[in-house]
Amino acid sequence: MSIIEKLKWRYATKKFDATKTLSKEKLDTLKEAFNLTALSYGLQTLKLVVVANKQVREQLVALSYGQRQVVDSSYLLVLCIQTKIDEDDVDTHFETIKATRNTPNEILAPFKSQMKSTISEMADSNKTDWATRQAYIALGNLMTVCALEQIDSCPMEGFLPRELDAVLGLEDLGLNSVLLLPVGYRADDDMFADLKKVRQPISKTVIEL
Repeated sequence: MSIIEKLKWRYATKKFDATKTLSKEKLDTLKEAFNLTALSYGLQTLKLVVVANKQVREQLVALSYGQRQVVDSSYLLVLCIQTKIDEDDVDTHFETIKATRNTPNEILAPFKSQMKSTISEMADSNKTDWATRQAYIALGNLMTVCALEQIDSCPMEGFLPRELDAVLGLEDLGLNSVLLLPVGYRADDDMFADLKKVRQPISKTVIEL
């Protein structure tokens, strides 16, 4: 299939085949794709939590308004933001740049200073909003890669974040959940699988100037 055909093949899977499991190679591809997501300033203030344990995930069904995708999928991916974003994250980022590219400190210093100033002047609520927007970028990237790899997925905002955080112990890790992405393989009897994709014509959604 072409890229467009694969994107048309993708849909928000409502019923997963609980007997099928993604291969380690497929899961590794999704981890790598998440890690390669383009993010503001290159700062990686997101974490991807991969939940495999079915017993743990069974507890999350009620916290997801009864949506069985969280437990019937092969894995549940939880996109999280850090509860604290500060200058330490900037230091870590530039240490990684130096280690990867061997860039001299005199070149990095002005950019590092500017970024620290930007972060330090940002209110905590703005940091949360900013990081959350980055999580949506990562979600879109993961969904596209899923389509290309013919992995089924279902983006989910409908859950109780704080309660889910408590079950998974995310607060102890300095994280807050933002989005869920169950991944796996569609069930043969998912009635939504064969429905035509509903979209406006491109002439109505794309403006050329």
